[in-house]
Amino acid sequence: MLHGIDVSAYQSSSYATNGLSFVFIKATEGRSYVNPRLAAQTKHARDAGLVVGFYHFLWPGNLTAQAEYFLSHTPERRGDLLAVDWETTGDGTHASNAEKDRFIRKLKELRPDNRVVLYCNRQFWLNIDSTSYAGDGLWIADYVTAGKPRIKATWRFHQYTSEPHDKDVTNFASKAALKEWATSA
Repeated sequence: MLHGIDVSAYQSSSYATNGLSFVFIKATEGRSYVNPRLAAQTKHARDAGLVVGFYHFLWPGNLTAQAEYFLSHTPERRGDLLAVDWETTGDGTHASNAEKDRFIRKLKELRPDNRVVLYCNRQFWLNIDSTSYAGDGLWIADYVTAGKPRIKATWRFHQYTSEPHDKDVTNFASKAALKEWATSA
C-alpha cells in the first residue's frame, strides 16, 4: 500500500512528505472559496515528487459554474488527479446524487486527460449514494485500519484517520503504477 495525505488551508505549506507517494490538496469550495495556500502546497508536493490531486468541496446547485471555477484554479496537467468532495456542507445540506454525478461527468468532459475520483465518507456511500457512480475511482473515508474500509465497493483511495491530519492509502502496487494510472485517463 502507498501512503498519502490530504491537505487544506488548515495545514502548513511545508507539510511533511517523507514516506508519501501522493497528496490531495483542497483547491476550491462552491463558487467563491480558493485555498490561499494552494500554490505553495502544490509546489511543495511537486518538489517532493508526489502524485498530486486537487479536490473541490461540492455545494448543491450551479454545477457547471462550480466545475469551471474549480478547474480555473487548478493546473491543467496530465497526471494530476481531480476529486469531488461530497459531504454535508456548512449549512447542513449536500449535493444530490444527480448533482454529484453531473459534476463528475462535467469534470471528465472539461478535463478528459485527468482522472476524476469521488471522495465521500462511508455513511454517504452506504446511505445517501444511490448511483454508485464515482468517476474513475472511489476515495472513501472510514476511520478504521488503513486499507480496510468497511464497504464492498472497489476503492482507489482510503482516508483512514484525521489525527493528527488526514492520512490516506491507495492499493496501487507502486508509485510508478499510480503514476501510470493517473496519466492514462
